[in-house]
Amino acid sequence: MTEAPSPTSKAAGRRQPHLPLIMMYHSVGTHQHDPNNLVVTPERFEEQMATLKRRGLRGVSVAELLAARAAGSARGLVGLTFDDGYTDVIENALPVLQRFGFSATSYVLAGRIGGANEWDEGTPWPLVDEAGIRRWADAGFEVGSHGTMHVALEGARPEVLRAEIADSRERLSDLLGKPVGGYCYAYGSMDAAARSAVAEAGYEHACAIISRQSLGPQALPRIYVGQAHTSKHILKMLYTYRLHRRISGRHAL
Repeated sequence: MTEAPSPTSKAAGRRQPHLPLIMMYHSVGTHQHDPNNLVVTPERFEEQMATLKRRGLRGVSVAELLAARAAGSARGLVGLTFDDGYTDVIENALPVLQRFGFSATSYVLAGRIGGANEWDEGTPWPLVDEAGIRRWADAGFEVGSHGTMHVALEGARPEVLRAEIADSRERLSDLLGKPVGGYCYAYGSMDAAARSAVAEAGYEHACAIISRQSLGPQALPRIYVGQAHTSKHILKMLYTYRLHRRISGRHAL
């Protein structure tokens, strides 16, 4: 089946506006053991979303953000992403996002649906099951792939790249009944081979972590958001990111 060209491919060859900020979340809940600072409480998350709303900004999925950017209408938008697919994102973040009129992207692990984050130390946290994935998608939000088993891809063998990238897309597309367009690198780990594999698998875009390099739609930069980020920090983050984009003059992300 031939898929429609992505918004980013349509805009190829044109100088595009700056890529708006994409925020990177993980868990939205309460966990006693959080050595990697991945948890944001529901109260803090709502405070952060309210800050965006007061500034006249709207949180959107990566797919919506890139489509708006290609159309020249991304002003006032902020990308919202959630890595790993924790159950508490469906329970706690989804209602808040809906209340504010926002959307977001959830990057889930095709091989750990209904499982737990066994790659991390400490007490495992539950991961979303098929019903939760469908609930997110039925709300009109984007579901993307975070790979199959949460494996670092920098220097990975071809068979690992295939399993984590192409196979995960196929499994999630079958579950949702439509092609999955977005990918997210576990640990932010990737190299040229991984980016090429993402493009060859048919993904329209992929998210990394903040980078000083312009690596194109297969490695979109994001900024981590955690429990320590109050309204004041969010405002500073927005200002600093815009200033950085303006000074760097990078348009081809």
